[in-house]
Amino acid sequence: MEQGFVVSQGKLMRRGYTTGSCAAAASKAAAVMLLSGEETDTIIIDTPKGITLSLDVLDILRGPGFARCAIRKDSGDDPDDTNGTLIYATVSVMNAKIPKEEPVMQPQTASVEQLDERVEIWGGIGVGKVTKPGLSCKVGGPAINPVPRKMITQEILAAMQHYGFDRTLRVVISVPDGSAIAPKTFNPRLGIEGGISILGTSGIVEPMSDRALIDTMYTEMDSRKANGDNNLLVFFGNYGADFTRDEMKLDISKAVTCSNFVGELLDYAVLKGFESILIIGHSGKLIKLAQGVMNTHSKYADCRSEFLALQAMFHGASTEIGKEIYQALTTDEMTKILKREGLFEAVIEEAVKKIDFYMQKRVHGKLKTGAILFSNVYGILGETANAAELLKLHRNNQ
Repeated sequence: MEQGFVVSQGKLMRRGYTTGSCAAAASKAAAVMLLSGEETDTIIIDTPKGITLSLDVLDILRGPGFARCAIRKDSGDDPDDTNGTLIYATVSVMNAKIPKEEPVMQPQTASVEQLDERVEIWGGIGVGKVTKPGLSCKVGGPAINPVPRKMITQEILAAMQHYGFDRTLRVVISVPDGSAIAPKTFNPRLGIEGGISILGTSGIVEPMSDRALIDTMYTEMDSRKANGDNNLLVFFGNYGADFTRDEMKLDISKAVTCSNFVGELLDYAVLKGFESILIIGHSGKLIKLAQGVMNTHSKYADCRSEFLALQAMFHGASTEIGKEIYQALTTDEMTKILKREGLFEAVIEEAVKKIDFYMQKRVHGKLKTGAILFSNVYGILGETANAAELLKLHRNNQ
């Protein structure tokens, strides 16, 4: 295992790896054993973060046309409810007869997910089933998020190419402890039933406390200031960075990551004498600023549906539509409703005005602030008054 360490508050803290990495590693190991006919006790995968993992392969079961194995989840020094859980993958040729006593081959979800027609990905026991719209997984399908699905597919295809296999393989991901763990997570609130989600955008779990994250942000800002950069480009995390680089074609090499700590970001920017801040962020984060919420983590506050439902009704929506928005799980789903009702433009205009107001209030007018809200589904949704000017400034400085 080579995920390594990070420094937090003066001490070394061990990184972990996500359930998505476990599922991909188990899938690769099972595919290799199925196609090679040989057993392996370790497997190596590359994560989206660029860190290589060498993981122990556990609880191996092989038979005609299938192989099953598990990888144990390790959250490093940032433990969560899935730490130590076994994540299984069963890889099989179509119509293979899996022993009935093996519950891993009893999919609990209604649909199969495919990124490539040669690889079927099913959710087995302990993997949650998506029951409500607005998430990144299809309703009725397994709660296996896009990046883990991509990782699994890539590992299976690579094994198929290596061993010259050109037919379809089925992959079933299961978590025997998943149904017991699920009530401890946010899954019930999100309409995910029967198990946990297979998650991860980087493949790696970073063990960072709030204080360590804030200190890291301050260090990044100090570095930018020392290099003569007076205008900050800021993201909450991977989503903002990926969208800005891939969709907006903007150089992000000098950007600062604020995580959830917008208030601390703005305070420190004033202290250090920066001239401007432009935040490019997913609407699920930035919409909270419209209510003055300056720590966007869901454990502190979540006013997204309340704000958007209220603004919709201010602009003519019925109580029923307001309730529908209020009960929606994600800002993408809320946006869908607003667009359907012809209310989106009016509501987003109010949202960006409020975001502008609260950002300026926090910095006491001492620097220019701007924000651009985006959605992975709908693209750029709106921007505050100074956003276009600040975006042009960053483009000119590339």
